[in-house]
Amino acid sequence: MSPSKVLITGISGQDGIYLSSHLLKNYEDIEIYGVTRSKEDVFFNNLKKVNDKFEPKNIKLINLNLYNKDELKSFFSETIIDKIAHLSGPSSVYRSFSDPESYKRLIIDQFDNLTNACIENNFQPTFFQAGSSEMFSSKAALPLSETSEMKPRSPYAEAKYTLHNRVIELRNDMNWNIKSGIMFNHESEFRANEFLIMKIINTVIDIKESNATELIIGSLDHSRDWSYAMDIAEAIGLILFDDNPVDYVIGSGEGNTIRNLIEIVSNYFDIDYKSFTKVDENLLREGDPSNIVSNPILIRQNLGWETRTSFESMVKKIINYRLKSI
Repeated sequence: MSPSKVLITGISGQDGIYLSSHLLKNYEDIEIYGVTRSKEDVFFNNLKKVNDKFEPKNIKLINLNLYNKDELKSFFSETIIDKIAHLSGPSSVYRSFSDPESYKRLIIDQFDNLTNACIENNFQPTFFQAGSSEMFSSKAALPLSETSEMKPRSPYAEAKYTLHNRVIELRNDMNWNIKSGIMFNHESEFRANEFLIMKIINTVIDIKESNATELIIGSLDHSRDWSYAMDIAEAIGLILFDDNPVDYVIGSGEGNTIRNLIEIVSNYFDIDYKSFTKVDENLLREGDPSNIVSNPILIRQNLGWETRTSFESMVKKIINYRLKSI
């Protein structure tokens, strides 16, 4: 039996790192092709931190231009891929407001080029599209499931929603095992500094070391469904290797407030968050719901998946990693 060939776009991001580790641990006959613009040593060093027993020979990093359909078509004509996990693309909701149309185009073009290149090469690999909880309406009843009302809340979400609908169309029109994973907030040691959890951790460290005096936040009471990226990547792996073309909500099913997050970080450093935290509601995004929480019952019932890492454990893992890297 020939090895299963998996293409992971955005392999050097947190989801790509943990998905690679998950696949290598759970599937002996596998070849991973990773699309990345990062240096090889950076990716392999990060992968080694989460899986020191991986075999580099099973992973080949490639510099494919996802905005060039002809280049993708040529690659697929030479390498028959069994499964694609499409994790690449801009991921900052806030940046999407600065140039909405260009930002949306960047997200949509990658997906279109990938799927069209597959179609023109006359093959249909199992395809996982990374969706987002940002697609849900701010007025949808909680918890949010696969059937909850969708009304994108940002240009980023509009692009993701467009692709979510295209996944459904391709699945219905071509009987393709293509599906969306509607992912809720998830974080890890490899998260970029611009995201909220990293901003809070880095600021509290600076305050502890007398390099900053205050943490300014939009709200203490807003809550989000945060999970550990390792757990989310395991869900992606299960969906990718499932023969059923089903879209899934992927989240913990639990909400945690920003206050709770700041308390965990502050308690880690034995300081009182009330002494340095200030609230500025002008930082809040208009129309952003105060509470977001998933209902992951379908993926639990069908694939037996649920998060295993608690919110507090995740935050402490990130802090420990951050301190080691200073």
